[in-house]
Amino acid sequence: MLPYQTLEEAASALGRNLTLPEKLWFNYSANKSDLLLFSHNTIFLCLVFSLAPLPYAFIELSQSEYMTKFKVQTKIKTSFSDMFKCYKDVMKTFIFFVAPLQILSFPTVKVKIPKPVKSWAYEFEEISNLGTKLWQGVGIRTSLPLPSMWEMLSQLVVYFLIEDYTNYWLHRLLHCKWGYEKIHHVHHEYSSPFGFAAPYAHWAEILILGFPTFLGPTMVPCHMITLYIWAILRHVEAIQTHSGYEFPWSPTNLVPFYVGAEYHDYHHFVGRQSQSNFASVFTYCDYIYGTDRGYRHHKQALNKLKDM
Repeated sequence: MLPYQTLEEAASALGRNLTLPEKLWFNYSANKSDLLLFSHNTIFLCLVFSLAPLPYAFIELSQSEYMTKFKVQTKIKTSFSDMFKCYKDVMKTFIFFVAPLQILSFPTVKVKIPKPVKSWAYEFEEISNLGTKLWQGVGIRTSLPLPSMWEMLSQLVVYFLIEDYTNYWLHRLLHCKWGYEKIHHVHHEYSSPFGFAAPYAHWAEILILGFPTFLGPTMVPCHMITLYIWAILRHVEAIQTHSGYEFPWSPTNLVPFYVGAEYHDYHHFVGRQSQSNFASVFTYCDYIYGTDRGYRHHKQALNKLKDM
């Protein structure tokens, strides 16, 4: 909850007039608790999951001949009943597992930094203890001023890099015999993935692979708005890579080393035996550690067939 009662009080505390985004944030968040604002991430998660896969679902159900040429696994068609069942299963997981887990995790992201006082001795003591206090809580802030565009973008880049590298190793670990049979096999029930199947997984996998998503903001604390954007972007990216469609305008063709639908589709196509394409966002880990060799041989074989 913001420590200001009015816009004038907020402007006085900042020593300048508020920008339009700051005024909107003040009007929205001034009377809401930090816990409520933090819980909005679950709402955004449900909204993105309900809306972002819809274009891919409509394309799949329309069975358009033109759109079929962009589908990775053209021989497999996903029915409406399969999509709806997957949607219901994921929403149950969001409501009964993710939402409570997020509320329980709130104490780890909340830290109160003391207000400045005139006594230099008190300030020195508080600064000395600040490292301990930040260790006890991440320090996601809801206050004004809002982060600059540069701060927000740089933090998001860091979050993507941290999530991608950590997710690579945890995902690879889930493909060991015990991890796959006990946990990860649920996500691989769909050998030809579609948008709604992106977060379809065992509850333990959601907990394990949710850790890399939370690790970035833990290491580099941000504003609540940045956290909202990070959660939305990460979820949209996962839906796109599980969409089953590779369009010319897909990020794969715009961002170097981006995973994309075709790249991740191979991972699902191979299934349990897959020791390839573990990456979640960027492909460099697979390249460095040699876990994209099967995919590269597969692509070479397909290209030879096309040339014949």
